Amino acid sequence: MTDDPSIHYYEPTQGHGLPHDPFNAIVGPRPIGWISSRSAQGQINLAPYSFFNAFNYTPPIVGFASLGYKDTVRNIEETREFGWNLVTRPLAEAMNASCAMVPPEVNEFSLAGLTEAPSRQIAVPRVAESPVSFECKLSQVLRLKTAAGAEVDTWLVLGEVVGVYIARHLLDQGVYDTAAADPVLRGGGPADYFTLDAAHRFRMFRPR
Repeated sequence: MTDDPSIHYYEPTQGHGLPHDPFNAIVGPRPIGWISSRSAQGQINLAPYSFFNAFNYTPPIVGFASLGYKDTVRNIEETREFGWNLVTRPLAEAMNASCAMVPPEVNEFSLAGLTEAPSRQIAVPRVAESPVSFECKLSQVLRLKTAAGAEVDTWLVLGEVVGVYIARHLLDQGVYDTAAADPVLRGGGPADYFTLDAAHRFRMFRPR
């Protein structure tokens, strides 16, 4: 234990001793994995995942972690494809509605008042209202393990991006404008989200 009174130290296996687990807040804000999937029987699912990110350039690979083996993971293992849809500030409430705990037969597109748009490379629809979407083919599903090798009830799904949709108004002279998309990012606490704006942008080029 640290002797510095200005530092709060804890070991996760022993508890954090705080009103809310700070881990999610520290590793954030994070992009949201708004994942659309389809079961082998054709049932459509749409669900947001706060553990999401990009992991490779060529080929482009994205991934999300599901705490528990949920409908989305099962669907993707069955059909080996899924979609990712950018959550923007105007879509925040719809995204929140789509995370309701409902039976597999409930279509979250309808539940959240969203429109299914057809994809080109996969049989999974994308969110028509979202300005950016990825079509993904499953590359790996990994069950996470502790440092000691014990299996955790969390599943990491990785997929290769095989199709990309970008609303043209987000391309400024051919360069994607992250802030203009008004993306929603997940923070810490039970209800914290963030957005981006151009006023907080700064540029820093890598050394050559």
